[in-house]
Amino acid sequence: MIRLNSDTPSEVLQDVKIGSMVTDTFSKTGLVETIEISDDGLYRVYEFNLVTGRTIIVKK
Repeated sequence: MIRLNSDTPSEVLQDVKIGSMVTDTFSKTGLVETIEISDDGLYRVYEFNLVTGRTIIVKK
């Protein structure tokens, strides 16, 4: 299981694949259904949408 938060190295965030088991260490845990990576000019924003319908967002 991969822990996703602001302390997670960028290399690990890039290596997350669809189907990976992830957690945000609080209440969101599940398999990754889709991944969206965007850049808002200040941060890279990683959105991991889980099969449970929840979303984990990490700004790095």
